[in-house]
Amino acid sequence: MNKSGPPPSAPPSYAESVGGVPPSSPFVQPGQTIIVTTLVPPGPGPTHMVCPHCHAEIDTSIRSEPSLLAWISGGILALMGCWFGCCLIPCCIPSCMNIVHSCPNCKAHLGTFNSL
Repeated sequence: MNKSGPPPSAPPSYAESVGGVPPSSPFVQPGQTIIVTTLVPPGPGPTHMVCPHCHAEIDTSIRSEPSLLAWISGGILALMGCWFGCCLIPCCIPSCMNIVHSCPNCKAHLGTFNSL
């Protein structure tokens, strides 16, 4: 029989196993509220998350803007002779647009979704 001692009561926490900051860290003051946020990758639609700037639970506000690919495609079309607005067609195609996410509360930039 191998008597190495009783098994541990619980597995180590993630912070203990990876070497995170323990709860008795000098960076945490007594009575200080700790807010832990998870970074959510922005998608093509509004994302439900906690804003890392104002710590409010929000659905991101989105706006679309032409991507670099749209501007390059428009430039190539202009060089090929499409002058009368046809060179702006790539700026209207949804798959050539970047989606910019921001906080509706504090207006902070939260991320950009590149469609291509």
